[in-house]
Amino acid sequence: MAFNQEKVLEVTHWNNTLFSFKTTRSDAFRFHNGHFVMLGLKVNDKPLLRAYSIASANYEEHLEFLSIKVEDGPLTSKLQHLKAGDHLLVGKKPVGTLVLSDLTPAKNLYLFASGTGLAPFMSIIRDLETYERFEKIILVHSVRYKSELAYHSYIKDQLSKHEYLGEMITKQLIYYPTVTREKYYNQGRITDLITSGKICQNIGLAQLNPETDRAMICGSPGMLKDTSEILDGLGFRASSHTGDPADYVIERAFVG
Repeated sequence: MAFNQEKVLEVTHWNNTLFSFKTTRSDAFRFHNGHFVMLGLKVNDKPLLRAYSIASANYEEHLEFLSIKVEDGPLTSKLQHLKAGDHLLVGKKPVGTLVLSDLTPAKNLYLFASGTGLAPFMSIIRDLETYERFEKIILVHSVRYKSELAYHSYIKDQLSKHEYLGEMITKQLIYYPTVTREKYYNQGRITDLITSGKICQNIGLAQLNPETDRAMICGSPGMLKDTSEILDGLGFRASSHTGDPADYVIERAFVG
């Protein structure tokens, strides 16, 4: 059997379009922070599955996932009604190209996320290797509305109290949430914020440069394409496949 059956431990509804859930984790399940896995439910005795990035860190005893709610979505229309005690199918083979090992050494790491593209970075910002390899980690999360800033208060107020990484997180992590469709202290799309130089100005760092910076990108196919083109234009080189260390990586499985 290619799946483990896991039990839902907790469900959080961030707003009417976004929710996250925690499940049990099989003892044999191993993954790298940034990986995704096939996840779903049995519908009419057949597994109905979609790829979901793992939001929990690879040393935690549970698994966590972030999802949008789509009323007529074959899977999400059902997943959004999950409650503690329900069961899910979780694939046994996590994979993905959003891994730290495919970035060459540099000073700063930018994590560019739109919407639920935040999920894999929730595991990466809780990874000791991230803080050992980079001086500053800049998490940029772009959403349409403030209510879509999942994990906002956790990242802002609780992450610095992490039992083992708290001190490193306090000194090295910069969180930059940005909203596109209503007023907020940071506004605009990631692509516009990069091209205008606004992100770097606001956080007090030099402009993006392949000599000093690395990046990971996760979001919609359009966001991945546009952000990649901007980085390419700045002289960054993308990792072409797993095992090809370069200046930036994207989750290739989710590209159109």
